[in-house]
Amino acid sequence: MARSNVQVAKENGSTLPKAGLFIIRYHSFYPLHKENAYTHLMNEEDCENLKWLHVFNKYDLYSKSKVHVDVEEVKPYYLSLIEKYFPAKLKW
Repeated sequence: MARSNVQVAKENGSTLPKAGLFIIRYHSFYPLHKENAYTHLMNEEDCENLKWLHVFNKYDLYSKSKVHVDVEEVKPYYLSLIEKYFPAKLKW
C-alpha cells in the first residue's frame, strides 16, 4: 500500500508544524484552495491551515513568476530547512 508524503514525514519523526503537513497534503488539491470547494467539511484547525496554504502558494514551484531562481544560490537555505525538520535518513 502506498503511503502519502505526510505519512512518510510523520513516520520519520518530522518536526514540521501541523500547517506544514497540511500544505504537503493539500497543495495539489486545487478545488480546495482555488475554488473553496469542500470547505464545509473543514474544522477550525483546517481553516487556519488553509490560510498558510494560501501563503505558500505564492512561492509554489509552479508559480508564474518570471524571476529565475539560481538553484545553487538557494540550495544551502533549503538544505538547512530539510535538516531542521527531517532526519538525515528517511524510511520510505
